[in-house]
Amino acid sequence: MSKKDKTDKKSDDQPAYMVLARKYRPGNFDELIGQGAMVQTLANAFRLGRIAQGFMLTGVRGVGKTTTARILARALNYETEAGGKQQGPTIDMPELGVHCGAIMESRHVDVLEMDAASHTGVDDIREIIESTRYKPISARYKVYIIDEVHMLSKSAFNALLKTLEEPPEHVKFIFATTEVQKVPVTVLSRCQRFDLKRVEMEELIKHFARISKEEGATIDNEALALIAQAAQGSVRDGLSILDQAIAHTGGSGEEKVSSADVRLMLGLADRMRIFDLLEVVLKGDAASALKQCEALFVDGADPSHILIDLSETVHILTRRKILEDAGAQALSEAERGRAASMAEKLSMPVLARCWQMLLKGIDECGRAPDQMAAAQMVLVRIAYAADLPSPEELAQLFREQAGNEAAAANRGGEHGVPGGGGAMSGGQAGGVGNPTMRMATERGQPMASAAPQQSTPLHEEGSNPICSFEDLADLIGREGGLVLKIAFEENVQPISFAQGAIEIALANGAPRGLANDIKRVLQKCTGENWIVAVSEQQGGETLHEQKQREHESELAKVKSHPLVKAALKQFPDARITDIRTIDRQKPAKDKE
Repeated sequence: MSKKDKTDKKSDDQPAYMVLARKYRPGNFDELIGQGAMVQTLANAFRLGRIAQGFMLTGVRGVGKTTTARILARALNYETEAGGKQQGPTIDMPELGVHCGAIMESRHVDVLEMDAASHTGVDDIREIIESTRYKPISARYKVYIIDEVHMLSKSAFNALLKTLEEPPEHVKFIFATTEVQKVPVTVLSRCQRFDLKRVEMEELIKHFARISKEEGATIDNEALALIAQAAQGSVRDGLSILDQAIAHTGGSGEEKVSSADVRLMLGLADRMRIFDLLEVVLKGDAASALKQCEALFVDGADPSHILIDLSETVHILTRRKILEDAGAQALSEAERGRAASMAEKLSMPVLARCWQMLLKGIDECGRAPDQMAAAQMVLVRIAYAADLPSPEELAQLFREQAGNEAAAANRGGEHGVPGGGGAMSGGQAGGVGNPTMRMATERGQPMASAAPQQSTPLHEEGSNPICSFEDLADLIGREGGLVLKIAFEENVQPISFAQGAIEIALANGAPRGLANDIKRVLQKCTGENWIVAVSEQQGGETLHEQKQREHESELAKVKSHPLVKAALKQFPDARITDIRTIDRQKPAKDKE
């Protein structure tokens, strides 16, 4: 016997290893996990005979799109040797039918699988269209499974439309894609769409535990939870990690795969050490934080994963405060107790601020040439921000400082502005509780004007509501447009106003024909012939200048308030850019 014959015999005796993701691929709808809504819809459709000519399966990687397509093709062509071709399509497939094995192994002559990533052109679609003319050789339906259908060219999609809308009775199309937004709407509208969801973590843990038992591997629950968490709802990703974990530790028989093994394999940090790191960071101890981060790095934890684990821990603590739940299946009993203890001590503003800084830090760490240095700088920033007061504490500090300054001024005989009365209270724009002051450290931010006066209603028959230049500006804004209103407010200097006749002066650089435009709007709205006289003498302030002066007056009034003084004292570079009046009265409900 030659050496080659010996090798062939050995390979026949020991078949090639099949990865878990392929070995435990579902063969029917009962074995498909996490997609109950889709299975229920298909079961009803098959039972009622309302089977679509095209199916669109969408979802992230590893949730079972291609597997579902093969199961669906098997259900469409399911026949048993006893039933023959008289047996119709069904999702109840208790045993392998005549065509089932060939379909699941992608070798059936009437079930064509095509990868659109490598067959993107219109010629490939023409071959499919041409073959649809011929009836199936042995099965009930000719089924065309096109994976990653979003990668077809525009001309290929267009060529497919007519056949997809009105296919022969013996033809069914099944499409699968991870990017359904790239599929033309004209194709989607011709298909029955199913969005395959990420599989829940609890269901993944049960699934992985069952497969581990069948493989003879011993793996603890915490390790399974870590694998399910890393899978992020993808069955295939989780099975690949499980396969790797068993190979990493030789986890069969008495050798047990522990959570520490999985953490080491995935480059994750010990969760309890992450709790320790987060605790010292939020205490403001930057030195201890850097030492602990370096220790985790030496033990094999990736710097970016350290920040990701910190953000996940912050999310767990936040969820614990809201829902009174530790918030993660991957936590042990000791870790749940630690999470509960830390959640009680930390406030929501601190957790929210830490979350935002970690998100920004994770992005920086991914782009930095030295990830360890970037991760350490993120920890330093969070540690030094730990002592900063929250917005609520800062507002309370301002109130206390304002009250102390007002009390000191009253004791010294100065007439300060009391907290609840005087010129600063009572619904004015500069009132204590009424204005909302937006402070910004940016330089050169434009100042917004005060709230405009109420506009006058349009002219009604028998009355003339145009009584002032302010009324005229509102009328021009409604009837002449925003551009004309701005030109009027910035260039018209009022001199006199009377019914039917106004006298104005124009500022330098005023648009030509402005007076005629004003006259045209007045005549159109009032039905009367108005005189708009342009004087050579100097007029009064323009409406824009009046509003600016009033705004500056209100601004000076607000700046003199003790609460605002305290805020500006704490933030020397801040400045007030806007003043708004808040109506604290709830609007009355209309009574019918």
